[in-house]
Amino acid sequence: MSELRWNPMLEEWVITATHRQERTFLPPKGFCPLCPTKKGKFPTEIPEGKYEIAVFENKFPSLRRNAPAPAVENNPLYKAAPSRGICEVVVYTQKHATTLAEQPVEEIYKLVKVWKDRYKELGERNFIKYVYIFENKGEIIGVTLDHPHGQIYAFPFIPPKIKTELTAAKKYYAKNKKCLFCDILKTERKNKKRLVAENAGFTAFVPFYARFPYEVNIVSKKHKSSLLDFSEKDMKNLSLILKTVLVKYDRLFDFSFPYIMLMHQAPTDGRKHEYTHWHMEFFPPYRTEKKVKYLAGCEAGAGSFINDTLAEEKAAELRKIKVKL
Repeated sequence: MSELRWNPMLEEWVITATHRQERTFLPPKGFCPLCPTKKGKFPTEIPEGKYEIAVFENKFPSLRRNAPAPAVENNPLYKAAPSRGICEVVVYTQKHATTLAEQPVEEIYKLVKVWKDRYKELGERNFIKYVYIFENKGEIIGVTLDHPHGQIYAFPFIPPKIKTELTAAKKYYAKNKKCLFCDILKTERKNKKRLVAENAGFTAFVPFYARFPYEVNIVSKKHKSSLLDFSEKDMKNLSLILKTVLVKYDRLFDFSFPYIMLMHQAPTDGRKHEYTHWHMEFFPPYRTEKKVKYLAGCEAGAGSFINDTLAEEKAAELRKIKVKL
């Protein structure tokens, strides 16, 4: 069963997807559904043969292309709607025992091209309002398959956090006649204390308002609303800075660093969003080498984050890690 249920207190949709309880959970290496099918072995999600990057629809999707009618009836207080959307899996490589950080820049560049392609194709469907590209890395994050992969959720609505961000950006644009993110980037580059890495097209920094100790944002230096605005040079520069940030994370404590990686860009609802500015965000759970930041009462219940560290100090730790590409 899969449907959308309206939360009248927060005025946002909750996705109900009971079939996801049956999804595969951390199978042994020999039974990975994201590895290519081997002759005489059980069939996986990927056919036998060689590939660079594979994209296919999730076998246990939160949103369905052909969503069934809700199991409950609407009433004035509680609304329900079909959970119509598309969920895709993006497998980064055939290799099982590796990570995105270990991929060559050339392979990351190919992934960026795939992201751009999927954003365009999914966003052109009239029932898709937002294309959300992300990766959950690490068992501590809740990953159920450890083969390197990411996901794409094509939503029939604009998700709550992104809607809040867009509202703030729109207000700032209306008041100041300029982009909120451009001004944030200008301030961070002038301050320098929170910078992590930079190249011709992008800047990575720990934001002034970081909620996680090693939170990093990657922001396009030029005002670009989505991947569709990226040139070949932009995509190559993104690949370079993405590789740099990921390697810095892994070298920070000398282990494969878990994180949530996500991409924010213009909605695909057919409206003009000149105030949007493409950027990526990273939320790593570790606050020290052996301590994890859990979302407890204040964060999960009140929505107010408490950061036990200073953004300037954490940025300095990441900045001093040298990466040769």
